[in-house]
Amino acid sequence: MTDANVRIPEEAKDRLAAIAAAEGLSLRAYLARMAPTLLTPAERAERAEKARAALKEWNGYAPTASQERDLDHELDRRLAQVTGR
Repeated sequence: MTDANVRIPEEAKDRLAAIAAAEGLSLRAYLARMAPTLLTPAERAERAEKARAALKEWNGYAPTASQERDLDHELDRRLAQVTGR
């Protein structure tokens, strides 16, 4: 296996290293363990489409694009409220 060098801000590296250490892992091991759990934008879109199809089949829920945007904005608003952003 070949290692790769990634340039990130020192603060980000320090934070990730602290999280890794708290779990008893090196930063390298932590990132290697985390990578397979992250989704690409295409994978997220595919999962979202499957979820929409399942909801429509299960209970007929099929929001319009406008309703989805409104719901996304409401979720963003609520997340900003609780995170202080």
